[in-house]
Formats: sequence, structure tokens, C-alpha cells
Amino acid sequence: MNTQKRSDEAAVAAFAAQLQDELIRPSDANYDQARAVWNGIIDRRPTLIARCAGVEDVAAAVNFAREQGLVLSVRGGGHNVAGHGTNDGGLVIDLAPMKRIEVDPVARTARAEGGVTWGELDAATQVHGLATPGGVFSGTGIAGLTLGGGYGWLRARYGLSCDNLIGAEVVTARGQVVRAGESENTDLLWGLRGGGGNFGVVTTFEYRLHPVGPAVGTVFVFHDGEGDRSAQAVRGYRDYMAGAPDEVSGVAFLGIVPPMPDLFPAETHGKRYVAFGAVYAGPPEEGQTILAPLRELGTPLADHSGIRPYVEMQKMFDADYPDGLHYYWKSLTLASLIDAAIERIVAHARRQPSIYSTTDLWEIRGAVARGSAASSAYHGRGAAYLLNSEANWEDAAADDANIGWARALVADIEQYSDGSRYLNFAGFQEEGDEMMRKAFGPQYARLAMLKRKYDPHNLFSLNQNIKPAEEGR
Repeated sequence: MNTQKRSDEAAVAAFAAQLQDELIRPSDANYDQARAVWNGIIDRRPTLIARCAGVEDVAAAVNFAREQGLVLSVRGGGHNVAGHGTNDGGLVIDLAPMKRIEVDPVARTARAEGGVTWGELDAATQVHGLATPGGVFSGTGIAGLTLGGGYGWLRARYGLSCDNLIGAEVVTARGQVVRAGESENTDLLWGLRGGGGNFGVVTTFEYRLHPVGPAVGTVFVFHDGEGDRSAQAVRGYRDYMAGAPDEVSGVAFLGIVPPMPDLFPAETHGKRYVAFGAVYAGPPEEGQTILAPLRELGTPLADHSGIRPYVEMQKMFDADYPDGLHYYWKSLTLASLIDAAIERIVAHARRQPSIYSTTDLWEIRGAVARGSAASSAYHGRGAAYLLNSEANWEDAAADDANIGWARALVADIEQYSDGSRYLNFAGFQEEGDEMMRKAFGPQYARLAMLKRKYDPHNLFSLNQNIKPAEEGR
């Protein structure tokens, strides 16, 4: 008789009985659906998936994983490019059922559980004409984006997502529920602001809200990128952003017009473009005037600029990121965006193997640049731009070509970087500890000490992982 197997089965049964929601096993009919994540290149088979209805379920799952010695993943929205929200042979804590949102329009704050997506949070806050800086894809979970930083359409005016995190409920590696805020466990709040999922499972996020919308002035224009037009337009974008007010936050991206007839005329399909997207966090009509120069930096292939609901702008990229496509995104920050760097970036963009890929440039300025190491763990604020090589493709046979393209672009441009990274776009984190140390720079040592305090045995290792500091250091 295999007593160990019977013991394991008894432990699993007892754990399942604790959950308010369900525990999914490989033999269950909904297992394949439950284990799937957004990135189609990630195909893993966890032993157990715990769908959590609340903080009690999360605490029970953390305790079970620790006691049973299981590899542990935490999944919020499931859109982590590296696939940290799943694993092979371990336990997945699935926060998807945790969707509670509370908005206080007087205090201008919102509390949202860890399974909420940005589209859901925006819908709740925009009822009151309020928003917190989020991403640019409505299906992204608030959890991973916030913990890793959070670049979006409001950043120059109001900062990153993590900058607007004012409180959190966290389940630690010991299964304890603690509150982090601006007056309690302030060290933990500091670490959660950009330090990733290293310190526990965040079951509730509390955000500062700002007056935004419901309508905003926007630019969403695709210019002809053939010949030397791409480099010329990017230089124009750089020069425009150097003098733009904080109300303007944008992104420049280069690519190939995809066959999307609702957005692009048929005669433009397959042509190279350089595009600009931006939002003005102020009066919409004023925004249209201030953003107008971006529409004049080239010859438009398609122009979808205009005054639109903020929630609609938050969904402008949704069609570009369907479930099941293969994704590999790699980033680094640029100390400055000089002409020589632009020429190299454009040259690499022209080599993209997939029509769905893009090369993105996010300016770092305004409220993001004014943030400090004292207020958050996020590093890289002193750079001028964030570069992201975004490989998106369909065919598994093209995995190596597309991953190779993204890596080559970043490697060639690294000479213009200060060494920091944006860890939400970190490929598969194949550089390990070296990349983490570069990403956090002088803040790494403090983060390692914080990791030792809250997760000394690195139970939460499937993330942008920081190893616990050694004793006596």
C-alpha cells in the first residue's frame, strides 16, 4: 500500500473542502480551459488550480503549497508574457473570481480585488469621471501591471500605476493576512510599488483616483513609414515630447499594417508604418489642439484621432492581442533618444519576421520622472525612453525567428541604455539574477532584505524574482 499517495490524496481533499470556490485537477473536464493563459507559447500543466473566492481561499492555498512543498504560481489576469501565472506540476492560485470593486468618489479612491482587469476597473471609476493610471489593453489584470510598474495613457500627468497604489491587502508566505499602507507596513507598500509579486499575494489593491474623462482628446495616427520616413517621424515625436505638457502621455510604435479592414484601408495592408498614440489628461478640445502636431509628422495611412470616451481609448489595442497568439516582449530603458539610436531602432524594426509585431517607444517624463526611490521600488525613472521589442506571431514554427528578432534589437540598442529594465516586458527573464540587479540598480539590496523579511524561503519564486538576502547581510 502506498501510504504517501493516500496521505497526499487526503491532504488535497482537505484543502479542496476549505475552498469557497473550486479546486481543479487534471482529470476535471474544465482543466484545459482553466490552465490556459493568454500567451499561446506557454503550455504548462499544473497539478492543481485553486480558484479563489476571497482572501481566506488565498491564505489556505498559500499554506497548502508551503506545507506540501509545491511550486506556486499566482494568476491575476493571466496576461504575464513570461507565463508566471502557471507552472508544471505545482499549484496555481487563480484570482479570477475575485472581482469586487469599491469606489469612493468623495475621497477619490478605489479598492479592487486581485482578479480585476483594467477594463473592469475603468468602467467602475469612469462612472464618477475618475481614473487611476492603468495599461493600454483592457484585458490586462490590475495585479501584475501594478506590481511591475504600469505604463499607460496617464503616466506623465499622474504617474505609473504603482505610484498610485496607496494600500494593499497581502497574504504572506506564512499565510498571514497583512495590510500595507502609507501608515502601516510602509516598507511592504514601498516594495509592492514596482517590486513585483515577490512579497506575497495581493488580494486587494487600493488606488488614488484622478479626474479623467469621461471624454478625452486623443491621437491615434498611422503614418507612412517607408524609406527614411520612419526615422524622420520618430525624431519629430522625440522633439515634440521634449516640450509637451504633462497632460500628454503617448507611445510611438513602428510596424507593418495588418489586414484589419475596420481600421486600415485595403490599399495600406502590408505597408510599413510609424504610429503615434497619445491621450491628453485635460479638457478634450484643448487636447486636440495640443496633440495636433503628432498628426502632421508624416503622411497618414489611417487617422483615428479625436475626442472619445477614455474607456474606448483604453480598448484601442485590444484587437491586437488576442488570446493564444505567441508573444515575446523584451525591453530596456534609453538614457537618451539620440539620432544614432533612432537609426538602429528603425533598422531592426524593418527586420521583424511577423506582420503583427511592433517596436515601441514610451517616453519617461513628467510625474514618472519626478518619482523617487524613497517612495517606490520602481527603478528607471531617470531614463528618457522605454524601448520594447514586441514580437507577436501565430505559427509555432516561427518561435525562434521572432524571439531572436526581439532579443537582437534589445542587445544592439543596449549601448544607449542605463541598464535598467521594465520587468513587465522582460522576455522569459532568461538572464536571471543579472537582469534583476540591472532592473533595480541601487534599490536591489533593499528589495532583497524585504524579500527575506516577508518570504525568506522564496515560496513566491515564479515572478520577476528577487532572491532573499542572506543572513548577516
